[in-house]
Amino acid sequence: MTYLLLIAGLALLVLGADMLVKGASRIAAGFGISPLIIGLTVVALGTSAPETAISIGSALNGKADIAVGNVLGSNIFNVLFILGVSALITPLLVSKQLVRLDVPVMITVAILAFALSSDGRVSFIEGAVLFGCILIYMVFLIRISRRSGEEGEAIKKSAHWAFDVALIVVGLALLVLGSRWLVSSATAIAAAMGVSELIIGLTIVAAGTSLPEVATSVIAAIRGQRDIAVGNVVGSNIFNILAVLGLTAMVAPGGLPVSEAAINFDYPVMLAVALACLPIFFGGYSIARWEGGLFLGYYVAYTTYLILAAAEHDALPGFSNTMLYFIMPLTVITLLVVLFREYSARHPRRAS
Repeated sequence: MTYLLLIAGLALLVLGADMLVKGASRIAAGFGISPLIIGLTVVALGTSAPETAISIGSALNGKADIAVGNVLGSNIFNVLFILGVSALITPLLVSKQLVRLDVPVMITVAILAFALSSDGRVSFIEGAVLFGCILIYMVFLIRISRRSGEEGEAIKKSAHWAFDVALIVVGLALLVLGSRWLVSSATAIAAAMGVSELIIGLTIVAAGTSLPEVATSVIAAIRGQRDIAVGNVVGSNIFNILAVLGLTAMVAPGGLPVSEAAINFDYPVMLAVALACLPIFFGGYSIARWEGGLFLGYYVAYTTYLILAAAEHDALPGFSNTMLYFIMPLTVITLLVVLFREYSARHPRRAS
């Protein structure tokens, strides 16, 4: 029954997020907002709704590790798994706005969250600062879209406002119910398996609450809506830190506790993943298939590490050393070579 409750909770989260995104996207399109901005704001907010429901519910129930692990794990999953799979389906084109504005914002907010969590707690005031930043970011994006008159592939506009509002309301209700089922079942599974709630939050809960992002980005990649495919991931990561972590810290009694394990390992991994986006996105403003495969491989390695660490397996030291002293340096060198070649192609005189 616990596993059935977990599956049912995930299903309600996905269904609720889908209804929320459909209703909100059509209403936003009716106001003349461009597809890229919709991907970075409305769609990102809607697909981050499961993370919001889970993290807030977990914090209120005293499950801070699930709340924090959900945010960190979702951000890692979004970049490594979702962009990896989407790029394997079709090479993704990245808009200049993403490289020049949104990815630097994603990196900055990741550093900010790391700094605020370094003392082991995100207080109410710190959460309010994070949430205030997301409001400023959304207003700024919408103003840019209106001023530039940016156009892209059309998104169906709202023909029946009442129906779309009803979709949003029902979607939110399903999100709340699904989050309750998922938190209770995930907690029971963690206790039965003898693993920490942080690990469950980083893996099962994070992957489950990211299913709307998976569906949105993969379908967008298949349909050739590449701005939405990439913008959804970047926007969701920004929302997860500023809105989800911020709101959770604001509602959690006494602020949101952050475990030492998350500070020492998972926060640095999230930050490294965010930093890796900049050179890859900048190299030709695209994500090639081999780069998508690299992202996906790193997600498998990260998950493997978590499983080995939870089981205290004898293979953990050898696996960690291989990743630290061989795979990661080789990846950095490869990315630097690709970046230099791209720079040389654009600026032949400077490179020479």
